Amino acid sequence: MPDYRDDLRLAHVLADAADAATMDRFKALDLKVETKPDMTPVSEADKAAEELIRGHLQRARPRDAVLGEEYGIEGTGPRRWVVDPIDGTKNYVRGVPVWATLISLMEAGEGGYQPVVGVVSAPALGRRWWAAKGHGAFTGRSLSSATRLRVSSVSRMGDASFAYSSLSGWEDQGRLDGFLDLTKAVWRTRGYGDFWPYMMVAEGSVDICAEPELSLWDMAANAIIVTEAGGAFTGLDGRPGPHSGNAAASNGLLHDEMLGYLNQRY
Repeated sequence: MPDYRDDLRLAHVLADAADAATMDRFKALDLKVETKPDMTPVSEADKAAEELIRGHLQRARPRDAVLGEEYGIEGTGPRRWVVDPIDGTKNYVRGVPVWATLISLMEAGEGGYQPVVGVVSAPALGRRWWAAKGHGAFTGRSLSSATRLRVSSVSRMGDASFAYSSLSGWEDQGRLDGFLDLTKAVWRTRGYGDFWPYMMVAEGSVDICAEPELSLWDMAANAIIVTEAGGAFTGLDGRPGPHSGNAAASNGLLHDEMLGYLNQRY
């Protein structure tokens, strides 16, 4: 099995640089915010963080491709870094501390590109999570000060904690009834949103989570962290990995039952 520890160390360096840039502008009164064609916001901090990461990668990994939310794809080849400079921009621009930089390395293989390294850094929360294929998933302040992540062992839906982002996407896809049935079947629901539910699944503090509409940069880092923590990460169609345009993550024990609810159509 390839050793991805050098790539993981680089991902931490990238996250450190992004954290400094994003925290410098967090809650800034003169923060510039624009609206993209898809009607989602983008701040100057999103763009600056992605430019910073791309610059580091150009120097450290010039042969690797880079795909980012703000500037698209650059380069070709079997290795591709996937970057969301600020996941949770709406929170960021409103001063809510639940946002993170997501960095993943994906490699070409059977079934397309798959994540092999992931770092999720949430500096306003003082938290970071990471994983490398075959080396497990961890959280902590640094590579040398870390705790291994492990998903929960909850096996009954009636005992499960379910996290989600919002209701609107489920309704748009005709999945709202199944989603609501799931909320009634579980012990507890919370709308934490964005990257955080996936990290809590990896930590074992949440048992299942799902979102109906996502891009690759929203999912790649989350996917490797959840799976290396012993969990399951698929699309709503059950396809493993971050390629379905939506996501479902769990401790593995509740995954099929969750998908059953979310694929109900009325």
